[in-house]
Amino acid sequence: MEHYRQSYRNWAGELRADDVWTAVARNAQDVVTLTNWAHRHGFALRAQGFRHGWAPLTLTAGTDCASRVVLVDTHHLNAMSLGNPGAEPGSATVRVEPGAGMEALLGFLESAGYGLTATPAPGDLSVGGALAVDAHGSAVPADGEVRPPGTTYGSLSNLILRLTAVVWDPDIGAYVTRSFERTDPDCAALLTNLGRAFLTEITLLAGPLARLRCVSRVDIPAAELFAAPGAGGRTLESFIAATGRVEAIWFPFTVRPWLKIWSVSPQRPSTSRPVTGPYNYPFSDNVPSPVADLAGRILAGQYELAPVLGQAQYAATAAGLLATASADLWGAAKNLQLYVRPTTLHVHANGYAVRVARSGVQAVVHAFTEFYTARLLAYAAGGRFPVNGAVEIRVTGVDDPADVAVPGAQAPSLSALRPDADRPAGQVAVWFDVLTLPGTADANRFYRELERYLLAAHPSTRVEWSKGWAYTEQAAWADPDVLGRAVPSSFGSGWDAAVSTLHRLDPARVFSNPFLDRLLRS
Repeated sequence: MEHYRQSYRNWAGELRADDVWTAVARNAQDVVTLTNWAHRHGFALRAQGFRHGWAPLTLTAGTDCASRVVLVDTHHLNAMSLGNPGAEPGSATVRVEPGAGMEALLGFLESAGYGLTATPAPGDLSVGGALAVDAHGSAVPADGEVRPPGTTYGSLSNLILRLTAVVWDPDIGAYVTRSFERTDPDCAALLTNLGRAFLTEITLLAGPLARLRCVSRVDIPAAELFAAPGAGGRTLESFIAATGRVEAIWFPFTVRPWLKIWSVSPQRPSTSRPVTGPYNYPFSDNVPSPVADLAGRILAGQYELAPVLGQAQYAATAAGLLATASADLWGAAKNLQLYVRPTTLHVHANGYAVRVARSGVQAVVHAFTEFYTARLLAYAAGGRFPVNGAVEIRVTGVDDPADVAVPGAQAPSLSALRPDADRPAGQVAVWFDVLTLPGTADANRFYRELERYLLAAHPSTRVEWSKGWAYTEQAAWADPDVLGRAVPSSFGSGWDAAVSTLHRLDPARVFSNPFLDRLLRS
């Protein structure tokens, strides 16, 4: 099997590992062969896709060729094909291998007349990686909207119908591939597996291809958009009611966010510019020179330039939307859902999902933005500027197993969007991400305050697996209380069951690393 050594670097460049062994898997049998070799020789295997993540779910810092770890290059595991129709008329199934990119999968579905309701903004994500961390977009049903067949408003994990994973077979004393239907209780732990399992094929559900309109607005004050419930006007909840699909991007020390509003629009509105491909915000994909210059000076230690950078990012966005005629776009869903290229500014991001009744969205957003603003200004008054990137706010549904129309379907045990039996119907999740340049002074302390606020104010809060969380004042993914208590308790009894299943399917912990061993303690 082809193998070599390489350096590993994650999205923001915060996690680097030098001289790591890497093997190239060309099919599922290669993965099985490599897994049994690793088991016999005491190695761990870590699947490698596009490396577009923050959390140490693939490798931990300090990993090298002496660490007895092998990365598995999955880019050859990229086959996809349409399967049988889904249970609901108008839906379809697609079989896909884990190394396929999300952009490739969405393009394949589009060519066959199908698509997904909501997806992550980057196209450079592997399907296996996206499913491992319950990747999501931003969508809930608009008022009066009926869910299209074969779709979900939850995470991508909720679209899985069946999967094949490499698991331990105690009868023969070796690792083998085994298929799991969505109704299999063991499948619940594999749907969102944090990289603690190796999937070799997934069958997903897809719905009819939608045409979307995306309107960008930069004229609504944050005080109005994030106002207290009942304030009226152009609030976030008013746009959710109208279209169901929104994202607010709020640059620091500015007064007007960049609000994206997607709506289902089978016919092109006369004011919309048609697009035939994704990534239609070149001013965001390719960092403008003034923004790049300011970012470089901040990285060099001039943290006090954060307000200037925030204003420059807002100005570049407002001017860019006008110059590229991209404030009102229309086209196939994929072309409006994908808008983050690898060339965008690489920043650290924290991430949390607050699950609430739909009627409570505005209250949660208002309270968070008030707390965030007060703390940001308090830090600035003391000459400290921990945040120089945007706040991003999205809203999704939860992972309702009924969406796949398979009686007895399991909910993803470890998905942040897993519904709770004791929660009222109509529950949604509000996602908060706060971005800053890697290495910014006081950032971890600030993130720790935000995390403590969310966990205390909203007990329903769960972490966004791929992002930053469990902050001490020195580092992310390090707070023992969050790792050992807050995260497990946020999943209730489902946590212990999922951890037990993952350990039983891989008792030698071939598919693990020191961080996952610490997090998923049984």
